[in-house]
Formats: sequence, C-alpha cells, structure tokens
Amino acid sequence: MIRKSLISLAVAITTVLGAACVQNSEPTAPARVEAPSQVPQEQTVVIEEVHREAEHKLLPAVPVLTRPAAKMRMADALVAQGLSIVRVPVEPVNRENYAHFTDNPVRRAAEHPLSTFSIDVDSGAYSNVRRMINAGQLPVRDAVRVEEMINYFSYAYPLPDSDKTPFRVTTEIGPTPWNSATRLLHVGIKGYDIDRRDLPPANLVFLVDVSGSMQSQDKLGLLKSALTLLTRQLREQDRISLVVYAGASGVVLEPVSGREGAKIQNALEGLTAGGSTNGAAGIRLAYRMAEQAFIEDGINRVIIATDGDFNVGTVSFEALLDLVREKRKSGIALTTLGFGTGNYNDRLMEQLADVGNGNYAYIDTLNEAQKVLVDEMGSTLQTIAGDVKIQIEFNPAVVAEYRLVGYENRTLQREDFSNDKVDAGDIGAGHTVTALYEIALVGEGGQRMEALRYSRENKPSPDAGKELALLRLRYKQPGETRSRLIETPLYRADIMSDPGKTSDRFRFAAAVAGFGQLLRGGKYVEDFDYTSVLELARNARGTDRFGYRGEFIQLVNLAASLQQQQVRAGR
Repeated sequence: MIRKSLISLAVAITTVLGAACVQNSEPTAPARVEAPSQVPQEQTVVIEEVHREAEHKLLPAVPVLTRPAAKMRMADALVAQGLSIVRVPVEPVNRENYAHFTDNPVRRAAEHPLSTFSIDVDSGAYSNVRRMINAGQLPVRDAVRVEEMINYFSYAYPLPDSDKTPFRVTTEIGPTPWNSATRLLHVGIKGYDIDRRDLPPANLVFLVDVSGSMQSQDKLGLLKSALTLLTRQLREQDRISLVVYAGASGVVLEPVSGREGAKIQNALEGLTAGGSTNGAAGIRLAYRMAEQAFIEDGINRVIIATDGDFNVGTVSFEALLDLVREKRKSGIALTTLGFGTGNYNDRLMEQLADVGNGNYAYIDTLNEAQKVLVDEMGSTLQTIAGDVKIQIEFNPAVVAEYRLVGYENRTLQREDFSNDKVDAGDIGAGHTVTALYEIALVGEGGQRMEALRYSRENKPSPDAGKELALLRLRYKQPGETRSRLIETPLYRADIMSDPGKTSDRFRFAAAVAGFGQLLRGGKYVEDFDYTSVLELARNARGTDRFGYRGEFIQLVNLAASLQQQQVRAGR
C-alpha cells in the first residue's frame, strides 16, 4: 500500500511539473533532452562544460541536460520538501570573445616623427557591428575596429597605370569633422583589378565547422548558402575540396573541378552539425589537402567557415596562431569567414587571417556573402602584393601632433618597416585600403599636449614648411622575398580649408571613422555625435551602386535610437 502511494505521489509530482527527466546511459553519445512544449524556448540553455571536461580526459560522458530538465530535477526535491517554486526566465549566456585594445594615442611629431603600420583589408568588424545594432544592442567596445569599418567600403581611388605597379597611392588633406582646430590626412591605396574570368586557376579547400555549436540557421544554414554562391562562380580549371571538423576531422569531397557543381552542392547539402570542435585537426587536414592539389602560379587558399568556438584538441590561442603561421610557409593563404552569435570568437578569427596571409569577413546575411564571395571575389582570392607596410615621417616644423585612427593591432616598430622578415598585410586584386591621420599643425592651436621644455622643436620657416610629411610604402610582388619601396612627399600647400572642396570619399570615410570612434566611446571626437555623422554621410553618399552607404546611414540612425534608449533607461 505504501509503495502504491509513493508511486502515485511521484506521478502527481511529474504531472504538476509538466516534464520528466530522461538520462542516457551511453558514454559516447550523450542525449539531448527536449524541453517541454510549455516552457518558453528562450529558457533552453545546454549545460555542456562538464561534458567538454569529460571529452578532454576521455572519461565516460556526462548526460547533457537542458535547463528546463535540470530545473525539473531540482523541483522534484523541493516539492518533496513541501517548498513552492518560482520560475525565473533564464538569460542566454553570451560567450563572444574580442581582443581588448586601447585607442592609438596622440603623438608629438618632434618626439615621435615616424608612424609605422601594416595595412589591413579585413572587413569583419563592420558586419559584426551591424549584426549587433540590427539585433537592438550597441556593440561592445572591443568589437569595433575602426579601420575595418572604414575599409568595408570601396572608394573611387584612381587605378594604377599598369599591373607592373600593383597599386596606386592617393592622398587628401582637409578639415577634421570632429575638431575644427585639426586636419585630417586621408591615405588611399587602390589595387589593380582582375576580371574573375581572368583569375589564375584556383585550388580552394573549404574547411567547414560542423560541431554542435554550428546547429543554428545563422551558422551552418547560412554557411551552406554562402559557399554555394561561391561555387557557382567557379570554372573548369578550378579545384574544390571540402573538409569538415567537429570532434574529429575528415574529407567530405576530394578535389573536383569547379564545373562539377552538382557534386559540390550535394556535399554541402549533406553537412549536419553535432559534437565538439577540434579546429586544429581540421586546419592541419585542410592544409594537407591544399598541398596535395597545389597549383603552381595559381590561387591556393584554405577558406575556414566557423564560429571560432574551438574546445578540444589544440585550443590555445597562441598555439593555433603558431600552427597557421607555420603553414603559411607552404604558399597557401587562409581566409576566415565568421558566422553566428552567442559564442562567436572574433579575436581568433581576425588573428588567424592576419597570420595566415589572408582576409577576414563576418557573414551575417546572404547579402554579405554575395558581397565577399561574389562581388569581391577577385580581391578575396587573388593576392597582388604582399607584406604591405606604410610609414609616414611627419615634419615637426609643420606638424605638431598626429594620431592614427584605427589600426591599433597593426602598428609596427620603426625598424620593422625595412625588415623583410616581418609579416604584414596583403592586398587583393581591386582592393582599396584607407588610413586616416588626425594632425595638428604648428601654430594653429590644435595640440593636446604641451611641448617639452628642453626640446628643440623647429619653428615654421619658408623652406622647412613646404613638406608636411613623407609617405613611404613597402610591398612584395607575389613570389618575391625582397620588398620594393615607394616614396611620396606630402605638401602643406595641398591642405584644403573648405570642407566643401574635399571629395565624397574623403567625407564619407571621415563619417565612418567618426561613427566607429563614437561606438568606442568617443575619446577624441569632441562634440561630434550621431547627428553629425548622419549629416556628413548623407552629403557624401555619392555613387552607391550596391546600397552599402545607404545601409550605413540607416545603421547610424538605429544606433542613435539605441543610445537614446540607454540614456532614458539611465545606463
């Protein structure tokens, strides 16, 4: 009788709580317990850290429970004690990872006349910031890399005269929109373009993350659609391989001709997500496949598509960078395509591309995939100049202070500029690269620092004041190990005082730079605000073939609204 009563009581408790907890006894394949239908979806959070520990130690796997199921077990005990239960909504855990950095400081030209940095053609920060703002949140400070926001957009720089010189340098100096007492030096680089039909034969290895963290539609689903867009552009002479990784890695598709679209498409469509993430094993296998199908004088590139959440095998940040740094010696470049939210590892994705002589993009929409993999296919795949470094020597007789806007994780030491063993960024066909300096001229009152008492700063003179700075640029032609030097003097007479006489590209790049700085806290932008950004961008929109600049204006509007909401909420 007592036993029947206990059974009846257990059934009643289970009915009241509306769920039963199911435990899997299999050590190698932990089951996911589905949340009851009456529990809101946003309360479902997978408890996985203990299981990851088990995977590392090769211990029997711990069953994976959803949050509702775990709460049911706790509820069983509480009901047995006669305690009431209040259900509290569970906020999703955000484990996104961004590298911390501080804004470049203001420097006095008399003390530090040289500024040296590597170029950066990545654009991932902009689309990632766009994803956050469109989701109704202002981005975290470290997600905003101003140079990547500026370089997301193409600017109508003049093309080089021939492909014997891979790019052409354009400069412009005008008023700084956020500080009337300083000037803005705009440096633009435009690489020669190649029609996609004229690209060299390509050996591409798709390295796809199919771990459990990639299950959502904005990850593996979008990834498949994105790579499908690229495969439709391929030619008979191109070779495609498909490598996947989760807890282990494997080859899904051996190298096939780009014309075998059905075979490639079937391989992509067959991908499903599940398991842990051994990214290092996948990287090694992908490079091995690329080496086997290597094309002399062709495009040889691994394209890794992932959320960057590596959790088994080699997971150390530095160890992963060292792995790719070693593999780049084979002449195979690495492009990283980021996907997803919640556990996204931006820090790893950006740095892997940097050390892999490649580029980094974040894919938040199919339109972004079209931009990166179709519209900009040549610049994404074909490198026309490697290890591109910029060094500017400011004339302290004319320039009192300067500040490089962005490129914080791309700065180099003075001696690195002439050292051909020091790695730097590469430029793809048709790529544009833009860098901005805010400069304060001697005698114009824009300085932020006092001059040293015992320094020998020159005063302006008719002779010394003609040159504002000397721009030096080093690069290597593909296949070469010695760099070439370009020098371009910049003259004070070229400074424009009327903002209306500056180009659309000058003013639009300044608007994007201002927006990025505001998102990072606005340390140097004085009274410049989102309204100022909007006015500047609208008046400089110019030709907007794909609508990217119009989308930027909408994004600024949305960011302004989100900021106002935060102010009203007292945050």
